[in-house]
Amino acid sequence: MKRPTLQLILLALVFVTLPAFAGDVLNWRTGQNRVSADIKSGRLYDLLEQVATVSHWHVYVEPGLNHTVSAKFSDLSPGEALHRLLGDLNFALVPSSNSAPRLFVFRTAAENATKRVLPTLPVAASTGPKRIPNELIVRLKPGAKIEDLARLLGAKVTGRIDSLNAYRLQFDNESAADAARAQLSSNPDVSSVDNNYSIDRPPVPSELSMNGLPPPPSLQLKPPPDSGRIIVGLVDTAVQPLGNNLDQFLMKQVSVAGDANLDPSSPSHGTSMAETILRSVSMVTKGNSSFEILPVDVYGPNPSTSTFDVANGIAQAVNGGAKIINLSLGSDGDSPFLHNIIQQASGMGVLFVGAAGNTPVTTPFYPAAYPEVTAVTALDQGQLAPYANRGSFISVGAPGTSVVYYGNQAWYVMGTSPAAAWATGMAEGFMERSGSSSASSARTFLTSNFGYKPK
Repeated sequence: MKRPTLQLILLALVFVTLPAFAGDVLNWRTGQNRVSADIKSGRLYDLLEQVATVSHWHVYVEPGLNHTVSAKFSDLSPGEALHRLLGDLNFALVPSSNSAPRLFVFRTAAENATKRVLPTLPVAASTGPKRIPNELIVRLKPGAKIEDLARLLGAKVTGRIDSLNAYRLQFDNESAADAARAQLSSNPDVSSVDNNYSIDRPPVPSELSMNGLPPPPSLQLKPPPDSGRIIVGLVDTAVQPLGNNLDQFLMKQVSVAGDANLDPSSPSHGTSMAETILRSVSMVTKGNSSFEILPVDVYGPNPSTSTFDVANGIAQAVNGGAKIINLSLGSDGDSPFLHNIIQQASGMGVLFVGAAGNTPVTTPFYPAAYPEVTAVTALDQGQLAPYANRGSFISVGAPGTSVVYYGNQAWYVMGTSPAAAWATGMAEGFMERSGSSSASSARTFLTSNFGYKPK
């Protein structure tokens, strides 16, 4: 039997211990260039997914390969480790001057390794609500002035939604915020006081290099019907120009958190969600649509946003005419203030679609877990993705991976974020083709055709 071959370089790997298969462990140590494993009986594809995840290599496999992974060793070099893990299969690691190295796994020839193995989304631990300790969200009754109240409390007004009489107050420290809450609770000019929660910036897409990718979405803008265009509010990070004749579907962007500072060489999360929505719409409308996306940037240049800014973004989207609002973001923080804004907009006939979260738990993830939001989890080949939330609040399952194009390069984004964006596009397409802008009808369409209840 021919000995498997290793060609070119092997790189130092990230230290991580991965449960590659049930009860099995794959351990890569950076700097030391050593690998340990204890795998009794695993699938080849599962192994390659883990290798792609930890190494950041572009991994390709020859379609149709069957190989049971069974190996136990300690402190081998990466090359010897791959020999032991892959058995009688061949592999080649090819460096690249402008992208990640490419690992080809094959039996016959490297050029036959054409199927891309995507890395898995890291399973994040649930950290609980991230309350901003020195902030409060205050809603006043009509006629009351926030400036007078802030001066009395020694607070700084850092955000305002005047149409809702809602304000974001910042204090010197947590103790000052707690003392102010006690005063505000008995103030007759105050209608509510809530915590403000931090929401992390979602991850950006990863570069994708492989053959057989779907082409960029192709849509032609058609004249709107007499009832007007359907507007989809995208409350997310900033959206960059899309190219491919798709910018005509973007309205002027609104920012509630300052000017974004985006990397021009890669797509933002918001950009990837916009293109995912467009691709989904094109599937329903057969390439002709009159809808528009209203991008609302709630992150600006910041590493996180807050429930206050998300609520402000929703208000901006509703005031801009949105009939559907995509929320591919969230946290564990349950904000009555944010929920109330969603309730008000839902009562006005707005459909909300939200990402269920990328942690494999059953606990609520907000705002998707609010009853007025259609919560979407991620599916992988029709099954619940291993990283995805599986709570009882979920009502829809959709593909958890999306291929997008930016700068003449393909990228992929993974998680419940693209799943929600895909469902949003489906809902818009239904509204457009049926001639109905009813949020309840669109929600019924989603749950009837893509309904999913985790077991």
